[in-house]
Amino acid sequence: MIKCHLSRLMGERKLKIADLARDTGLNRNTVSLLYKETATRVELDTIEKLCVYFDCRVEDLFEYERDQSSK
Repeated sequence: MIKCHLSRLMGERKLKIADLARDTGLNRNTVSLLYKETATRVELDTIEKLCVYFDCRVEDLFEYERDQSSK
C-alpha cells in the first residue's frame, strides 16, 4: 500500500487545499484526492511540483507500506 503524507506536510505549514492548489497550479481535486489518500494514480509532474513546493524528496511525500495480507 502506498501512503501519501501530503496532509501531514500541509498541516505542518497550516495550508488549506485551496492554498496549495493555487500556489502550485495543481487542480484542486488532485490535491484533495492526495490529501484524503484516495487517489488511484498520480502524474509525475504532480509529484515534481509537490516536491519542489515542499522542498522534499519523493520518499518524504510517499511511503510504501507492506500490506499485512500480502505476506
